[in-house]
Amino acid sequence: MIGQRAAALPNARSAVSWLPAAAGQIASFCKRKPLGALGAVLITSIGLIAILAPIISPHDPYEVYVDYVETPPSKTFPLGTDNLGQDVLSRLFHGARLSLRVGLLSVLIGITGGFVLGLATAYAGGAVDLAFQRLIDAMIAFPSVILAMAIMAVLGASVTNVVIALVFVLIPPAVRAIRSQVLSLKEMDYVLAAKAVGCSPLRIMVRHIVPNCFAIYIILATITLGFAIIVEASLSFLGIGVPAGTPTWGGMLTQASQQHIKTAPWVAIAPGVAISVVVFSVNWLGDALRDVLDPRLRGAG
Repeated sequence: MIGQRAAALPNARSAVSWLPAAAGQIASFCKRKPLGALGAVLITSIGLIAILAPIISPHDPYEVYVDYVETPPSKTFPLGTDNLGQDVLSRLFHGARLSLRVGLLSVLIGITGGFVLGLATAYAGGAVDLAFQRLIDAMIAFPSVILAMAIMAVLGASVTNVVIALVFVLIPPAVRAIRSQVLSLKEMDYVLAAKAVGCSPLRIMVRHIVPNCFAIYIILATITLGFAIIVEASLSFLGIGVPAGTPTWGGMLTQASQQHIKTAPWVAIAPGVAISVVVFSVNWLGDALRDVLDPRLRGAG
């Protein structure tokens, strides 16, 4: 029994030995990229607010207070109320849940799908790559918001359909970015050596190409998250995104623009500032990760 405990001690020590190294890397990242660190802190804070929204919201976001229509910020309603008498702060917290969920899901599916398609078609090359790239060119030719609007017009307004529309918007640029990287990697000496010794295409892609593209995957995911949130807010603002009445940042802006924005400007200021903070934070973090993870830029900054 004593021998088993003694043998378990090295494993326990090795399990926590990475903590000082991780803390050192985080401290180095914060020192080298203060804006990136600030973006990470803000994104984490907004994520915690979204998760804890049902607990920390002072009021029910759907409840209507008929005696407090367009009430300015006060102790009872820190960010005021809208034209229906709903608490702006509570709707802002719950809107963060939906905006971040739609953004994260669309980025996860869209960037991952673009990563797989770009990797497979670029490595295959020939007619397969040529035909697929013409399809990608046709999709990129459409402005992102116009393409998303067309998809939403066909599918209808719902949260799921917004995610689907965003996935179609995010796949083409992801495919183009990953394809350019794979085309350069497949000509590297270690890839040619793997082909010479008889490695299968799947093994070459998984063992030699994917690890060298993973940094680009992380960078694309962080950079496009802010873009996805903007497109979702734009669709909700135009009234073809999330169904009306659901607390979203874009929907709150639509409501503010259509209903008495001159008499209750705080209704538009709150979601506008929230969208701006998220987009700036994600862009700061994405730029910092690009500088740190991209080998060509690792010595910059």
